[in-house]
Amino acid sequence: MRGWADRIAEELSDGRTDFRYANLAVSGLLLRQILDRQLGPAIALRPDLVTLSAGGNDLVFHRSDPDRLAADLDAAVGMLSATGATIVLFTGPDWRDTPLLGHNRGRVAVFNENIRTIAARHHGVIADLWTLRQLSDPQMWDPDRLHFSPIGHHTIAAMVLESLGVAHTLTPLEPRPMPAASWRDSKAGDLAWFTTYLLPWMVRRVRKRSDAPPLAPKRPEPGPVYGS
Repeated sequence: MRGWADRIAEELSDGRTDFRYANLAVSGLLLRQILDRQLGPAIALRPDLVTLSAGGNDLVFHRSDPDRLAADLDAAVGMLSATGATIVLFTGPDWRDTPLLGHNRGRVAVFNENIRTIAARHHGVIADLWTLRQLSDPQMWDPDRLHFSPIGHHTIAAMVLESLGVAHTLTPLEPRPMPAASWRDSKAGDLAWFTTYLLPWMVRRVRKRSDAPPLAPKRPEPGPVYGS
């Protein structure tokens, strides 16, 4: 799986023999878990560029206070910024047309305004998923409606590079138009999504084993994007 971070690293590494890339991300973590587990290791790497996308799970699944989340995020971004690294912060996407998830739209919008304030305070860069209109196409998303599809990752990677003012080779990809669906088909798809993805996720959260080993980051140590 090549996510947006991998695709950005591929572009940034082109023609640079000394380029190193680490990816500390672990899917499903809450903001406090990300900061507790990843902030120290990230600072220890002495990075030139840091991308930080966090808080979505708190808002969508735990209905957390966006202002309290922003206070924690602000302190962490201040520590990262003090290293001299360029910090890229992500706003949350607009789930307006997604059943159930769309109810969190107001909290996500408030959190996004906080993120913009944090970026301005610490001279960071905004990767604005909220205003990335291409994400309104369902084909930009994985069937679970929470994670991005390959074409979604491609689109986000291009947007981040453009936000950084970096020339790149990622040309826009236009998915084929989807066939029109009736109201009945749409509701059947929503029900299938709920039973296949959302309900099992909720059950796993309730039955989560305390002795389950934590997931490991994808690339904890910096290295060449394509190997040695």
